[in-house]
Amino acid sequence: MSIFTGAGLALITPMHEDGTINYDEMERIVNDQIEGGTDAIIVCGTTGESSTMTHEEHIETIRACVQMVKKRIPVIAGSGSNCTETAVYLSKEAEKAGADGLLVVSPYYNKATQNGLKKHFTEIAGSVDIPLLLYNIQGRTGVNIAPQTIADLVKEVDNIVGVKEASGDLSQVASIFSLTQGDIDVYSGNDDQIIPIVALGGKGVISVLSHVAPKETHDMVIKLLEGDVETAKDLQIKYIPLVHALFSEVNPIPVKAAMNMMGYQAGPLRMPLTEMEEEHKKLLRQEMIKVGIKCVD
Repeated sequence: MSIFTGAGLALITPMHEDGTINYDEMERIVNDQIEGGTDAIIVCGTTGESSTMTHEEHIETIRACVQMVKKRIPVIAGSGSNCTETAVYLSKEAEKAGADGLLVVSPYYNKATQNGLKKHFTEIAGSVDIPLLLYNIQGRTGVNIAPQTIADLVKEVDNIVGVKEASGDLSQVASIFSLTQGDIDVYSGNDDQIIPIVALGGKGVISVLSHVAPKETHDMVIKLLEGDVETAKDLQIKYIPLVHALFSEVNPIPVKAAMNMMGYQAGPLRMPLTEMEEEHKKLLRQEMIKVGIKCVD
């Protein structure tokens, strides 16, 4: 059974001005997202700035998110690392904290071989009893998880159930479905490719756009799955300019700026990320207003 179908939110980690985590505001965002139709929360991923968290913060943030969600929708915890031992540790702790599933990015910087990737993911999956999604994002990690590697892992490891595909390569996504005969849960990792990936057989998206348009991102997936292609297609096209603005600088710089514009206390970013440039911020505000998102700041 899939961990979720629809739009999963790649949750930001709101910060106080001193850089500590603002758990009160996180709960506000989580509740608003669930009310808005979001189908799952992905905590401590790239958008959540997990790479700048201590292990203690990482685990506490997962635990806090699980408590906030209260089983209303699934919580998927980012638990990847370029050190297999660390990823195993974080994965075990995420399971103890009550996460419903894991999102495990391919090892970055090390640039493991495909054989090394298989051993890495197999060891992590074998350390827990909850389902695991691979996270393929070569642009950040320097290595692509090949379609055959993904297919082998899904076939050979019971609790590796799918992949967040952010390669941007739709031919690769098609190959994944072909090699697995469709027996895999694929989620788009790019908000501008929701429709093509779901049309190929995907279960949905792990989304940044959902922060500012939760209902619309959910509807984009569900309408297509229900056969309402026109509505789904129109939503994808309508939100493309906003998606581009949300990625005009490296994620999560723009989405934190957008949340602050909407009146949330998303707060600052942790170094080495810096605040959004004014030119890009102006464009982002314009695109938000065009689709009817109210900016209070």
